[in-house]
Formats: sequence, C-alpha cells, structure tokens
Amino acid sequence: MKRNKLLVFAFLGLCVFGLTGCAKREIKNINSKGTSIICFGDSITFGYGADPGEDFPTQLGKLLGREVINAGVSGDTSTEGMLRLDKEVLERNPLLVLIEFGGNDFIKKVPKETTIKNTREFIRRIQARGAMVAIVDISAGLFLRDYRLLFAKIAREEGCIFIPAVLTKLITNPSMKSDFLHPNAAGYQVVARRVQAAINPYLKKNSELRKAD
Repeated sequence: MKRNKLLVFAFLGLCVFGLTGCAKREIKNINSKGTSIICFGDSITFGYGADPGEDFPTQLGKLLGREVINAGVSGDTSTEGMLRLDKEVLERNPLLVLIEFGGNDFIKKVPKETTIKNTREFIRRIQARGAMVAIVDISAGLFLRDYRLLFAKIAREEGCIFIPAVLTKLITNPSMKSDFLHPNAAGYQVVARRVQAAINPYLKKNSELRKAD
C-alpha cells in the first residue's frame, strides 16, 4: 500500500514538472511596442529565383494583411549582414525580426563559431531594441542539419521563435525550385505559409497584450 502511494506521488511530481520545468519558453519581448515586421537575411529572403513581389517576405505580408519589409541581400554571410543591421533593422522600429542566415556561411566556409557568434549578436541587439526575434532555418533533411541544431539551441537559450526546415520538400521538388537550392514563386509561397503559421500565435499574443495596456 505504501509502495502504491509512493508511486502515485512520484507520478504527480512528474506531471507537475512537465507542466512547469518543461513548459514552452516565453519569447522575449512578446509585448513589443514596435511597428515593423522585418525579414533580414540572404538570397532566400531576397527572393532569388523569383520575380519582384514573389519573394517570401512580400507573400508573407499578403498572408498577414500588413507590410513585411524585405531586408535580404543575395550572397550575404552573417558577417556581411552585421554591417547592415543598424540601418536596415534597428532603425526601423522593429516589432518582429525574422533572421535567415547560414547558407552562405556554409558555402563560403565561414567557421560555425563565427556564425553562432553573429547570430547571438543579431538576436541580442534586436531584443535590446524591444523587438521579438525569430530564426528562420533553411535546412532540409541532412542538408545543413548541423546549422538547424545550432540555431534551435540558440533560439532556446535566447528566447526566440524557431522556424525549422522551411525548405523541406522544396529542394527535392523541381516544380518548386528555380535552381539547385532557391525556390521559385510557388516555393516561396510555401515558405511564406510556413513562416506565417509559426509567427501567428506570437503576433496574436502581442496584439492582445497591446490592447490590454
């Protein structure tokens, strides 16, 4: 009988731990007072392989019913992106910034330690401006898997939204690509829908908190 009671208490303890210690982390700056949603990244953000207006930030804006700023530059590594951070992101009163770097870091053999350092600096400087941050991961299967794991870890530690593997089933589908890696207009539409699904709960919560103020 005593043994059964101990098992019950142990089970209840695990349940409580599951509801508290393992609960989903709160995103920093969920109550952001910013106004701009900014996509900050490289060619995937820029929309390489599609016509103007068919990039994922523009298509995301249509899904959200509001402007989304495209701050993507083809070929940029995270180090080069650092040179644009102030003018193209921090000075635009950000509400939410979606960071998408890593592909060119991999291609140009930028050390992973540098990519990690730059990503953390992006996050911390954006959060210091009071904005939410999301990391958009462009891995797919084994392709860039190491970066996916690193970015997921950084997102947990820094209190960011993590949007994993947005190119899954796109880079293996010729009808969704413009070349070996970059989506076409239809592919970017899929990316936009995946990003929208990930950020919508946080935008909704932000709106509720602002109305309550």
